[in-house]
Amino acid sequence: MTDRGGADGGSAGENGDGRMMMTQRAEDLAADSPVREDRPDRARLVGSLGVSSIVFMVVAAAAPLTVVGGGVPLGILIGNGVGFPTMYAAAAVLLVLFAVGFAMMARHVPRPGAFYTFIRYGLGERSGLAAAYVAVVAYTMSQVAVFGYIGYILGNAVAAVGRPDIPWWLFALASIAVVGILGYRDIDLSSKVLAVVLIAEVAVVLVIVGAVTVSGGAEGLSLAPFAPANVLSGSPGVGLMFGVAAFIGFESTAVYRDEARDPHRTIPRATYLSVILVGVFYVIASWGMIMAWGPSKIMDVVAEDPGSTILVTAAKYFGAAGATITNVLLVSSMFACVLSFHNVISRYQHSMAMSGTLPRRLAHVHARHRSPHVSSLVQTSTAAVLVVLFAVLGLDPVRQVFGWFSSGAVLPVVLIMAATSVAVIVYSRRERVSESMWSRIVAPGLAFVGLIGAAVLIIANFPTLVGDVDGKGVPAFGIVSAILLGAMVISAIMGWVQATVKLSRSRRAT
Repeated sequence: MTDRGGADGGSAGENGDGRMMMTQRAEDLAADSPVREDRPDRARLVGSLGVSSIVFMVVAAAAPLTVVGGGVPLGILIGNGVGFPTMYAAAAVLLVLFAVGFAMMARHVPRPGAFYTFIRYGLGERSGLAAAYVAVVAYTMSQVAVFGYIGYILGNAVAAVGRPDIPWWLFALASIAVVGILGYRDIDLSSKVLAVVLIAEVAVVLVIVGAVTVSGGAEGLSLAPFAPANVLSGSPGVGLMFGVAAFIGFESTAVYRDEARDPHRTIPRATYLSVILVGVFYVIASWGMIMAWGPSKIMDVVAEDPGSTILVTAAKYFGAAGATITNVLLVSSMFACVLSFHNVISRYQHSMAMSGTLPRRLAHVHARHRSPHVSSLVQTSTAAVLVVLFAVLGLDPVRQVFGWFSSGAVLPVVLIMAATSVAVIVYSRRERVSESMWSRIVAPGLAFVGLIGAAVLIIANFPTLVGDVDGKGVPAFGIVSAILLGAMVISAIMGWVQATVKLSRSRRAT
């Protein structure tokens, strides 16, 4: 099984000047893709992460309790109602198809970087760098959005016990500092913290579902959420949109390639496990929430206050103590989410620096912690500056900071995943990869069709997703939609232009 063009470190692409003897068609990628395995020690990330450690970090990024507490009620309310749990199953099937090609690329391309690296190998330097910039901006938006929500919840919690009213952004900055410290350290420390938090948040949801199941639910246990009539009720397209959005972050498995133990096996296994476990969990949790109130009453409950549905459900079955514990774990779930995103972004920047697209200093690795500490510091500083900016602008931490930026990050990630599916097909055909037709063509092709369909749904409902409304309070494309979509377009253009300039310089030098 070979990966011609420099994927296994033994091709002509790794000679003294880093150029490959190939056709002009492939020269654009080769001329400016320094795929070198002789990277200096100070730039090499190392570790011994196993499948479980990577799964913990990846699933933590999906913030399962946060999704159950926020995404499930909204999916039921403005999606397809009682039939919403099926959307998680549909999204899981779609992303398993995507994972087939993604895992294949992870086996053939021995470099970290995930989307950036895979798209670059398949579609060229311009597309790869455009995707990289978009991914970094999207993940940064997701991270800062959650910091805003954490600040709001902690502020409310302190005020509720009679303490002084402290601004949300101070709590957000404190959270950024803690995440920054963990991100600066050895990745094994982050994985252990995330493992504890993730187990706790998953456990509390399963305990609630277990209590609902044992009690027989409000109207008896049933498979009503999976009945075709309920699945197709309301707005199933919006429901699917929420379903796909809940998985964002699982694709970061390949980012940890250099720090994984036996990455050829670890990364594919972690990718499949992450999708399957998250999918099963969401289906069970959303079914349990509907059973807790009954199919005939769940719409009324979520309509009253979507954000507190998980808390009132916990209170119904476990009293005030259950609601308090769930609220505490909700905060820890969001903390785990931002820590995971911090680690992902810092490694994206590290990979980009290794390829020469960002300042080389970002590729430096801490001598003792073996972490991308410089990149981590940059990401910490970026998050802090954005939080201060939002505070100065007077943005609401939930409705605007969290609502706008968490929702706005969904579309670009889905589009990048679609581009990755195309890159898998192109790369496997060009390099004649010795994998099955299913892995090379069929699964990535089906994933591409499904992801493009999801992107169309997201675009059609984008104002609703980000809370952009006109003067009459009706969802419509406006300034918020323009800013969020514009940020992604500008990021892609920046990457494309930078790659074009670099390729032009490379050709002049040859």
